[in-house]
Amino acid sequence: MVVAVVTGMAGAAATGATVPGVAARLGYRTWPSAQSREPAFADVVRRERVDLLLNVNGPHVLPEAVVLAPAIGSFNLHPGPLPGYAGLNAPSWAIYHGERTHATTCHWMDAGVDTGPLAYAAEFFVDPDETGLTLTGKCIRAGLPLLHDLLADAAKQSIPRRPQPSGVRRYYGREMPHEGRLFWSESADRVVSFIRACDYLPFPSPWRPPRAYLAGREVAILKASLTNEPSDATPGTVGRKLGREILVSARDEWVRVQWVRVGSSVVPAAEALRPGEQFALPRLYEPSPAAP
Repeated sequence: MVVAVVTGMAGAAATGATVPGVAARLGYRTWPSAQSREPAFADVVRRERVDLLLNVNGPHVLPEAVVLAPAIGSFNLHPGPLPGYAGLNAPSWAIYHGERTHATTCHWMDAGVDTGPLAYAAEFFVDPDETGLTLTGKCIRAGLPLLHDLLADAAKQSIPRRPQPSGVRRYYGREMPHEGRLFWSESADRVVSFIRACDYLPFPSPWRPPRAYLAGREVAILKASLTNEPSDATPGTVGRKLGREILVSARDEWVRVQWVRVGSSVVPAAEALRPGEQFALPRLYEPSPAAP
């Protein structure tokens, strides 16, 4: 039995493919997610005799009192492997780092952020042309069977509980690489990986599109791909047109740029960039993952 659905959209019109809309059609109550970050919410959980609290893409870090309130426990469905991809936007970071595999993890919650013991995990491959949106979709599809296993094992009081592996823990906050700047002086593979990591089109991206600067104007690079065509041009040099697309030189190869945004306009790259132009090349800076 579902006691309630906790959502930041509680109170919104219960229509359409929204969380309140689906909850209303299924006959579930909705509670505002803002109250879940207050320790007093633990009293609500105990009063409603909640056995299991499940956090999926929740916007708040829950107080320890709330985490400990359910009779069985609290669980988080995390779109990344732990402990290496704790925190936010794990699919984007995995693409940016060139990972070949990724995972969805269901873990017990404790007072930390993504630090609790593991219950279930599902690993899968990262395709060479993966985007932030497609990898997030894989995380969701892999996570649904984990939730089924969690509920089935909860009914038998046999939910697995094992420590997280002893590998290096990396925690990511709201930061993004290079503070969102695109560096053509990196390898073509690194440049394209960054662009794909930011790509959630047609939906808003948790990372804004990487931006570069050309003749004093900001250009957001929305879509790009590798050409495997070596380049000895200065990084950031705009090369020849390929129909509505255009080439830009990275450190080692030409990158095929397909779509850009200039101001509020999204246009084919060849309409905004001209052969022979040169992107500015700022100093390379890479912040380290933050400590929680």
